[in-house]
Amino acid sequence: MNDKRLNRMRTGKGFIAALDQSGGSTPKALKAYGIDESAYKNDEEMFYLVHEMRTRIITSPEFTSDNILGAILFEQTMARYIDGRYTGDYLWDVKGILPFLKIDQGLADLNMGVQLMKEMPLLDTLLARAVERNIFGTKMRSVIKEANKEGIRAVVDQQFEIAKRVYEAGLIPIVEPEIDINIPDKQEAEAILKDELVRALGEYSDILVMFKLTLPNEENLYEDLLKNEQVVRIVALSGGYSREVANHKLASNRGLIASFSRALVEGLNANQSEEEFNEMLGHSIDDIAKASNK
Repeated sequence: MNDKRLNRMRTGKGFIAALDQSGGSTPKALKAYGIDESAYKNDEEMFYLVHEMRTRIITSPEFTSDNILGAILFEQTMARYIDGRYTGDYLWDVKGILPFLKIDQGLADLNMGVQLMKEMPLLDTLLARAVERNIFGTKMRSVIKEANKEGIRAVVDQQFEIAKRVYEAGLIPIVEPEIDINIPDKQEAEAILKDELVRALGEYSDILVMFKLTLPNEENLYEDLLKNEQVVRIVALSGGYSREVANHKLASNRGLIASFSRALVEGLNANQSEEEFNEMLGHSIDDIAKASNK
């Protein structure tokens, strides 16, 4: 593990930009950006357009290491180039921003109130490619739909089993057990999740991890997890909250920094001039960084 990069993630100011929309979420992301499905005929054209969108964000003069610690990439983005460099290399070598890779292959069907990750039969190959492409860490997402202790334990167990493989490959895993912000028993689910994360840290005491967690109903719920030396950082997902609401909730949770996707790109449009685009992106970045660096 590169000590310089690890120390940057442990102590640096700013937040993590989530630019990892994939599969079914890509058309939605493009539509929000002002590109309708009629603009592309197949997946290849769709992913080309979304890479253009991500490239515009990453190369913007507003997208700098002053406020951004890392960026989460989709697998195809990792394999593509920006200004003649692989995306991960461009992020670190040119921008000083740590590249992460989304490694999950989507969600399984709902069971026990949760959606586990689908099987990842090619995980070892993907991790080897990530190391080759100078990626710093990975991210993998599960979803919790109710306060079901058995289901939440299954989510945490699966996440940590994969996290151990990621860490042993030389990468820092982001464990993301997202709790749906709309469920009626969200606060109860958060309490169960916290207990399960503490248990898993004890069982996997030989690895370092990051957590990406839904902004909690109870302020500072996860603060004591930050005192665990295994936990490199805790980042918060916006989970469908608007940028304004997400930033307000984030600012109320000491030690948490943002890892926003929709809240980051809110208001960006393919038809904006470079000046308009950069101004909007800069405003979003400043707001999120302020809430992260409280």
